[in-house]
Amino acid sequence: MTGKLFLALVPFGVWSEAKTTLVQLAAKVTPLGQHVDVSPEAIHQRMNKKAIAFLQDMIRQALAKVQSLEHVCDDGLFPAFTKVYIADSTGFGLPEELHKTFPGAGGSAATAGAKIQAVWDYKSGVFGHFALTPWNIPAQRYIDQVVALAYKGVLFIFDLGYFKVKALASMATAGAYFFCRLNHQTNLDETVAGRLCPVKLAGFLTTGEHEIPLLEQAISIGAKEGVASRLIAVRMPEAIVNERRRIARKKAKKKGYTPSPSHLELLAWNLFITNVPHTIWKTETVVNVYPLRWQIELILKSWKSYLH
Repeated sequence: MTGKLFLALVPFGVWSEAKTTLVQLAAKVTPLGQHVDVSPEAIHQRMNKKAIAFLQDMIRQALAKVQSLEHVCDDGLFPAFTKVYIADSTGFGLPEELHKTFPGAGGSAATAGAKIQAVWDYKSGVFGHFALTPWNIPAQRYIDQVVALAYKGVLFIFDLGYFKVKALASMATAGAYFFCRLNHQTNLDETVAGRLCPVKLAGFLTTGEHEIPLLEQAISIGAKEGVASRLIAVRMPEAIVNERRRIARKKAKKKGYTPSPSHLELLAWNLFITNVPHTIWKTETVVNVYPLRWQIELILKSWKSYLH
């Protein structure tokens, strides 16, 4: 059985349904015009780790061709970077029989489920990384795999789900850049009179908040890592702020506590961190970058809509 025949039998064709049997697959060899006898046992013997690696590589190659869309990156934001990797994930439920191989998230969620972990290069439109993992592996843990793509000149853009200080430190050490939302519970320091002092986020943001809708502060991230970074704060419109605070109060009431004034203050801002220097991005430029992360969101949504 050749690789081409195996590829044609397993994932493709109108018979590729969730409950297709090995007997049905073996019976499809003749219509494919192959002068070879294939038994169900022969197919079963080839369902192994080598087959998984082979099929994963075929998926990567296929997606690279499918996703090489019209070039959209000509906005003057990224000429300084060799690649602009946008990382994201999406999950979906699986039949309960697969719960040992692909355990779900637990609780009231599906017993079995999988996640697609994808890292897409905005500049080339090609995937730098693609993997299928159990649902119960959090993105924050998977970011360690993404860091393997880091080298000098590469930019990583990701959301809070992938936020991990050690990963940021590894990217910076490799000469790569990062840009993401800030987890406000992270240890932040600033240099004052030659000494490191904790950054009081709420106090920093309250200073002239209505007059200055865009603030920036040089910081270091992490109690041990001390990753040099820029903190950029963008004041959100009042309608959005009020809605965020309404949802926060509702969630807090449901759980039996009252949100703190500092937490409610933070909801008025979008907080970003990056180690891209001022010589590449001015403060005003940074605000235009994060919405581009939605490109990979659109890709993942299109898979769910059109590929089911």
